[in-house]
Amino acid sequence: MLDPKAHADWEIAQEAEKTMKTISQIGRDLGLEESELLPYGHYMGKVDFRKVLDRLADRPNGKYVDVTAITPTPLGEGKSTTTIGLVQGLGRRGKRASAAIRQPSGGPTMGVKGSAAGGGLSQCIPLTQYSLGFTGDINAVMNAHNLAMVALTSRMQHERNYDDEKLLSLSKMPRLNIDPTNVNMGWVMDFCCQELRNIITGIDGVNGKSDGFMMRSRFDIAVSSEVMAILAISRDLADMRRRMGKIIVAYDRAGKPVTTADLEVDGAMTAWMVEAINPNLIQTIEGQPVFVHAGPFANIAIGQSSVIADRVGLKLSDYHVTESGFGADIGYEKFWNLKCHYSGLAPDAAVVVATVRALKSHGGAPVPVPGRPLPREYSEENVGFVEAGCCNLLHHIESVKKSGVSPVVCINAFVTDTPAEIAKVRELCEAAGARVAVSRHWELGGEGALELADAVMDACNEKTEFRPLYSWDMPFKERIELVAREIYGADGVDFSGEAEAKLQKIQEREDADELGLCMVKTHLSLSDDPNLKGAPKGWRLKIRDVLIYGGAGFVVPVSGKITLMPGTGSNPAFRRVDVDTETGRVKGIF
Repeated sequence: MLDPKAHADWEIAQEAEKTMKTISQIGRDLGLEESELLPYGHYMGKVDFRKVLDRLADRPNGKYVDVTAITPTPLGEGKSTTTIGLVQGLGRRGKRASAAIRQPSGGPTMGVKGSAAGGGLSQCIPLTQYSLGFTGDINAVMNAHNLAMVALTSRMQHERNYDDEKLLSLSKMPRLNIDPTNVNMGWVMDFCCQELRNIITGIDGVNGKSDGFMMRSRFDIAVSSEVMAILAISRDLADMRRRMGKIIVAYDRAGKPVTTADLEVDGAMTAWMVEAINPNLIQTIEGQPVFVHAGPFANIAIGQSSVIADRVGLKLSDYHVTESGFGADIGYEKFWNLKCHYSGLAPDAAVVVATVRALKSHGGAPVPVPGRPLPREYSEENVGFVEAGCCNLLHHIESVKKSGVSPVVCINAFVTDTPAEIAKVRELCEAAGARVAVSRHWELGGEGALELADAVMDACNEKTEFRPLYSWDMPFKERIELVAREIYGADGVDFSGEAEAKLQKIQEREDADELGLCMVKTHLSLSDDPNLKGAPKGWRLKIRDVLIYGGAGFVVPVSGKITLMPGTGSNPAFRRVDVDTETGRVKGIF
């Protein structure tokens, strides 16, 4: 293996790809039968989950481990790297282990964050295919979502034009009287593009009114689509088909929801997703199986790999490690109170990833800025910054403990960390009742994750009493206030008039107790202000809007200035991506 201190992630990945297993070998090692593996070339595949779950229905599940983190810096603290490193460490201990991670979005891959394939000697491969389109799942989500918008805008145009009354009658399409000022959805694409956050569509051109219906619209990033959320939580194709017809696209002039079923587009949308519902399968650079399925962000969506991938992984593995997005206030809270509700599964342990870098940021060091050199405080020993920043880590430990699950703190070690800094983190976390492991998987791969693997196996042997934070028959305002107080540390919640009115209307729905709570909040702070670090006190959560995802079954309170379309910064990653024209190899992806 190449030395990660001297080589870029893409260089390490390409070197490892020279000796990687074929997808057929990965399938055999995992225990898949030939008919259950659907190859996409030599090194990637999909798994026919229905056949696997039918065949192994009576097999007990393996141990279930969730990987979450402290509140990250804008650089990320290595959850994907830790997830893969843990699986490699478990493999070194002779355990059959698998991972489930989310598919990377083209926006972050070509932006600042990178492809989320892990890093150093704990990556999944093949890196290029994984990062650039993969097996087409995100493309399927985009097509399904945008087809709903095609159906909506076409219907609005035809209902507007008097000449189309006969056409509507002949096609037996009832007039829906869609309100053009109350459209719930926008279009989606898989890049970060602030230019498309607010647009005007349907401007009359040479063809006049036949060019479309002019209205305000928008583009969101593809992974924030409700179709992606449905992919993440569906248990099977029938469940997906049912949910697809409940997506609220707009409202009519009387305020009644107009759904994809009303537009008669839900069946065609599901048709785009038939292949995508099967989870993808690749490998770590040490040859363990990695399921890749769904791709939603945790600050604006559910932020989990799919229920289906976890169900399959648990049947095939001794230990199945799944990843939740961002910190435990966002990713783990949604895993705990949403994903586990839909799946019926309960975790045996939760890993909270922490870095000395992030702890220093929460303790008063200058916040790192993507694309700029790290301030010197991050390369010099400063136990005081680390100790002060541990308030954030201790807060997340307590959140995990409230779910009844044993937390394992993983100190994701960087080469600049000092023994004194690491010792202080261990001291404070053990005093708070958490297991602590120092892991050097980025530098050493599975060999560097043995302490973490041992701590996780020990935690999984401890009896858990997993319990939700709230009951789904609790009113939404009370649920929001409970999450704000217990998980974020807020003193309370302030609702805008618009949010209050929307919540009241949603609460009156007959299916209110079937709807989950999916909070939208910044990932850079426990609060709704990204500039407040550590564990802020004396603040109140401000809810400015409330969205409803009828198909996914989510009520979505929105706080702060979160947008569903991230922007591209001044020094994006695509500036460093290129192709070797002699070999066709892509270089520069990280």
